[in-house]
Amino acid sequence: MKFRRVLVSFVSIVLAVSLVVLLIKFGRINLRLLLHQLKCVSLLAFFELVTLNGLLVYLSTEKWRSVDNVLRHATDSVPSRISAYAASSTGMVLGLFLPVQLGMAAARTLETVVHGQSLKRGTAGSLIEQSFDVLVVGLVAVASSITYFLDGGELTWTVSATTTIALGLFIAGPAVRLVQKLTAFFSANVQMPRNRFLRIFLELQHMDGHHSNLARRLMLLSTARFGVLIIMAGQTAAMIDLKIPFWHFGAAMPFVVIATAVGLTPGGLGVNEFIFTSGLTAFGTRLEVAARWSVANRMLVTGACLALWACTALVQLLVKSADSHANCSTNKAAEAIIEN
Repeated sequence: MKFRRVLVSFVSIVLAVSLVVLLIKFGRINLRLLLHQLKCVSLLAFFELVTLNGLLVYLSTEKWRSVDNVLRHATDSVPSRISAYAASSTGMVLGLFLPVQLGMAAARTLETVVHGQSLKRGTAGSLIEQSFDVLVVGLVAVASSITYFLDGGELTWTVSATTTIALGLFIAGPAVRLVQKLTAFFSANVQMPRNRFLRIFLELQHMDGHHSNLARRLMLLSTARFGVLIIMAGQTAAMIDLKIPFWHFGAAMPFVVIATAVGLTPGGLGVNEFIFTSGLTAFGTRLEVAARWSVANRMLVTGACLALWACTALVQLLVKSADSHANCSTNKAAEAIIEN
């Protein structure tokens, strides 16, 4: 079993490196010029990218907190907002090297260990909130496919994407009720599985009608998150003086997200860049421009994720230090009152 895992990891790394090498070769990327452009990126532009990444993490955190509010018991403690944000930021960094779902779920599971039901709240909660990201990109992928086959442009894609997402918001409530009925049926007619993780999902039957509103909230947050991803892509293109229409990013991105979710390579390395380049080219961006942007985007976003994680860790440390100092002062004051 251990040998198999090592072999799979080795093949995954080889695949990632091979795809990057092929992209550099066929995309005719001048690495020396690209590195020079990255060195010339202004600090203000990089700060804006970090800020956008911070907004991305915030939206992901809000989704998780919304799901956690449903999954946790009344006796379970609640992670502070900064702790939840830090866990999401850590998960984002881990997602640079591991499959995104695994990295985020691992970080949040570790965060909720001290709060109770870590597997249910950390792992299952993360997978539930991330499933709405997949749902949104799936709907946009339909719009992108329509645009491609109709040989349409910005207007076609915008109208199609807006329509499919609106349809998704409309069916969110009925879809939740369908899931409830299915889980109730399986739990009543199928022997309860021994697997703890499967039992967690069968508990979805106990969700009440208010969770239709939760589904719509998660859909809206996932839609906003998708919008931020498009803005980030446009920001990284501008940082290296490349002109790519925003709608090209929006049309190509769903296929990248779906491919990355499969987890073929560490952090989607190679797969992400290869599919993004193919998608942008399919919608009209020149191959050389798309390939150069996809490689630069990986480097810039990685730097932004690491910078945000470092800042978040520092803020969390300062908050914990301030709380510890406040508790110490309170205890001393209480002891003084008792002595008097």
